[in-house]
Amino acid sequence: MCGITGWIDWRTNLRSEQEQVKQMAATLNRRGPDALNVWTSDHAAFGHARLVVVDPVGGAQPMTSVVYEKEYTIVYNGELYNTEELREQLHTYGHTFSGHSDTEVLLKAYIEWGYQCLEKLNGIFSFAVWNDTNESLFLARDRLGVKPLFYTIRHGCFMFASELKALLAHREVHAVLDRNGLADVMGLAPSRTPGHGIFKGISELRPGHYAVYDRNGATISKYWHLRSKPHIHTTAETAAHIRELLEDIVERQLFADVPVGMFLSGGIDSSALTAIAANVYQKQGRGPIHSYSIDYEGNEKYFKVNAFQPNADSAWVDKVVAHCRTNHRHCIMDNAKLAHMLEEAVHMRDLPGMADVDASLLWFCKEIKQEVTVGLSGECADEIFGGYPWFHQKDLLYADGFPWMRSIDERIDLLNNDWKKRLDLKTYVYDRYKETVQDTPRFKGDSKEEARRREVSYLNMMWFMTNLLDRKDRMSMGASLEVRVPFSDHRLVEYVWNIPWEMKTLDKREKGILREALEGLLPKEVLYRKKSPYPKTYHPAYTKAVKDGLNKVLAQKDAPLFTFIDREKLRKLAKKGGFDTGNPYFGQLMAGPQLLAHFVQMDYWLKAYNIKIEST
Repeated sequence: MCGITGWIDWRTNLRSEQEQVKQMAATLNRRGPDALNVWTSDHAAFGHARLVVVDPVGGAQPMTSVVYEKEYTIVYNGELYNTEELREQLHTYGHTFSGHSDTEVLLKAYIEWGYQCLEKLNGIFSFAVWNDTNESLFLARDRLGVKPLFYTIRHGCFMFASELKALLAHREVHAVLDRNGLADVMGLAPSRTPGHGIFKGISELRPGHYAVYDRNGATISKYWHLRSKPHIHTTAETAAHIRELLEDIVERQLFADVPVGMFLSGGIDSSALTAIAANVYQKQGRGPIHSYSIDYEGNEKYFKVNAFQPNADSAWVDKVVAHCRTNHRHCIMDNAKLAHMLEEAVHMRDLPGMADVDASLLWFCKEIKQEVTVGLSGECADEIFGGYPWFHQKDLLYADGFPWMRSIDERIDLLNNDWKKRLDLKTYVYDRYKETVQDTPRFKGDSKEEARRREVSYLNMMWFMTNLLDRKDRMSMGASLEVRVPFSDHRLVEYVWNIPWEMKTLDKREKGILREALEGLLPKEVLYRKKSPYPKTYHPAYTKAVKDGLNKVLAQKDAPLFTFIDREKLRKLAKKGGFDTGNPYFGQLMAGPQLLAHFVQMDYWLKAYNIKIEST
């Protein structure tokens, strides 16, 4: 994986702007600590920070190729899992290759097929290609949005980058929050509206889209669509096909020229991936695969069972490790370190995020990076197979709004009187919800309940899943660790999308069809373990550290947070210790200390990024 950035400008010759482009690329050094390179031409400039995973010598970027007497240059962040199939196809068209990197294959694929190459790609990616002959820029992002890509158009130029910080490093781009940006921060955070870059004038290229920029301006097109249609397979055929897909996906994603490891929580998703990976390693005659789990100091003493988190992970991890014979490491995080890393997590995400869930993941990725450079993780299974509570509880399923965010009234209450009038958060959030619902791919044969389940599934994929993928990308790349997410393979997503709910919940179990597909792969007790989310700390030392941090913010007369937050309302929240645990601020975890930490992060973000808030 890598960090990419670029600048197209018709006003000036960019050959003299190497230093500015280098500064932009340098902000992405954690995404790519192994090499930093800049390429410039008359009106285009690219920067690339590289993390070496495949072909250390032949995969250097920016990469230029001259084909059919035309010159093309690419910067690319991602990984293709069907590189060799594409290479063979391109050979038949007369293309030759100087190395074995997927970058070169991707560039030649674009040269040969144009935007239609996107239909052939199996992988996670964001990339840009400059055609020097007709002076046009092509950008694209993977189908599910695993790899990020932001852009801005201003003053006759176009700039793009993997992360917001690289755009903000340009002298003409500033961190300004207008009304929509602040509405996202207060009404939807830690998620954000698809396509929005939070800061004024900055946008995100949405998953499954590509863009073209030339002297006529920018055009954006969607190249990937979920299609709703009848599911034609029996239960047995469906389970077999899911198993076959997962085995193929994992085997493809284990390919690397560097060490690979597995994120392992002891839940069904990560355990299944670990078991398949262990089988692949055994088949290939390789040693035991590395696996990693996270927990917190003192959690064995302070862990509290609740509706969202029915049990701790450690015992289940041990069962999977023994079954799969992995080379395992339990990573135990110190609570003081967790509180300390809240600020670093903000810099990785460029936004206030999921508080200790972000900070602990960043620390965890740093621990993993000490031994491996690539990890496989279980994100996306709950979104596509329907594992979350809001798929199963009728009151949440039919809620007229985002089912994982039932805190809109409490969010509004935290605003000061001036901004309550300006933002109209309830309307803003509801409009974002309705836009997504209306965009849901429909199927005429659906009953009323089936149609609603499609809506909720689509909401999850467009909002909740992209938020978790954002988090995973930023925290892992903040540790220079490449993380791959097998459950986001578009072939699996497309197939599972049309499986009927009764089959998805086979035997009336959450993700029942997935469990059926994995029969014989895992111990029964692991295979039928009740879902438990990413672990959090229950240690009172962390709660105290977060409360102390928020009290320091409350004591500051000029804290930027109180430009729009009511100080006394936040003081009461801090004293109370957060929201009712049955009504989290977001998802399943942000209710108590996580919520308080979110506002500590928000104040820090406003200061560290020198953010200006537009009052009009």
